[in-house]
Amino acid sequence: MNFNFLSPVSDTVLAHNELLSQQALGKKIKVHSKQHGLPDLDNVKIALVGVLENRNDINYIGEDIYLDDIRKSFYSLFPGNWSPSIADLGDINKGETVEDTYFALKTTITILVQKNIIPIILGGSQDLTYACYRAYDTIAPMVNIVNVDSKFDLGDSAKPIKNDSFVGKIILDQPYNLFNYATLGYQTYFNAQEEIDLMDKLYFESYRLGQVSNDITIAEPVMRDANIVTVDIGSVKASELSSHTSASPNGFDGKEICAISRYAGISNKVSLFGIYEFKPSENNEVTSMLIAQMIWYFVEGVSFRVKDDDFLNDNNYQKFITLADHQELVFYKSKKTQRWWIEIPFLEEVNNKLKRHTLLPCTHQDYLDACNNIVPERWYKAFQKNCL
Repeated sequence: MNFNFLSPVSDTVLAHNELLSQQALGKKIKVHSKQHGLPDLDNVKIALVGVLENRNDINYIGEDIYLDDIRKSFYSLFPGNWSPSIADLGDINKGETVEDTYFALKTTITILVQKNIIPIILGGSQDLTYACYRAYDTIAPMVNIVNVDSKFDLGDSAKPIKNDSFVGKIILDQPYNLFNYATLGYQTYFNAQEEIDLMDKLYFESYRLGQVSNDITIAEPVMRDANIVTVDIGSVKASELSSHTSASPNGFDGKEICAISRYAGISNKVSLFGIYEFKPSENNEVTSMLIAQMIWYFVEGVSFRVKDDDFLNDNNYQKFITLADHQELVFYKSKKTQRWWIEIPFLEEVNNKLKRHTLLPCTHQDYLDACNNIVPERWYKAFQKNCL
């Protein structure tokens, strides 16, 4: 197994771990250490991987990243009523070039995902999401990404990749594996109107901060359909964090970002979770603890995953058919989990990417809206994309 790129967790963190309670998470995690090397990954479900790369940050001025404070905070937490099967594989250091770091990250993720281990990537700059996406080239034919961010990060794809333009590269670089891209928590004044219009033209999903804050459950069906979830910690409002981490007085609060992390964990499809744009400073405690709690909630979500029974057996679901705007909409509700789906019809005459009836996660509210002659926006965008 080629994990040569990974350097062990620092002795400082391990020394801190020795002082913790026997019940703390740090005592239950398999840790990559200098003394014992890489841990055995048998039965491991989740792997923490730090990536100390921030050179493609548009504000990069030569500073280094260190993740020790996040690890100390996470190790000091107690597990919930779940037994964690977590490994901390240490860090990927900066390569000779940023492309070298991308290659190391891509290789590491490919190995982990193929072993059915969910990587949690703790990163420097968010352009690392591009390398995460490329890891799926050999894993999945189509990829859905959810970005929790105040900005779309589309940027100018003709220019070299940066942490504010990596999405443009994901959309335009071959091979074209991106099916859906959704942004949770964007703030209009941080995004050019052209970018907002482009998101609509591409039938990608975007949810404003106010929308998600008013009803956090909006995030659940979006996460249920995601393979990769990437979080820019700058989407959290500045007052919730230590200095230097967020420049916005508006954003998610700690409770909301933890709820979003839990929704990502509960999703059966999410196979990679990344938290980026951590900027170390002298006073890291609050940000480190918030990121640690986000990881905790993600792990809890994974522990409580419930596989919805397949929809081939009529006994497993209820089916509802309604007419909205002259369009027949078919909804399914799982009897086991009470979760809702809506069917995207297969168009015979179109050479589409789906080739079958596809079930799109939705909410009970979407069904109620359809009963009131309102076509759900998620369905409309997925249907249009299906026609492309």
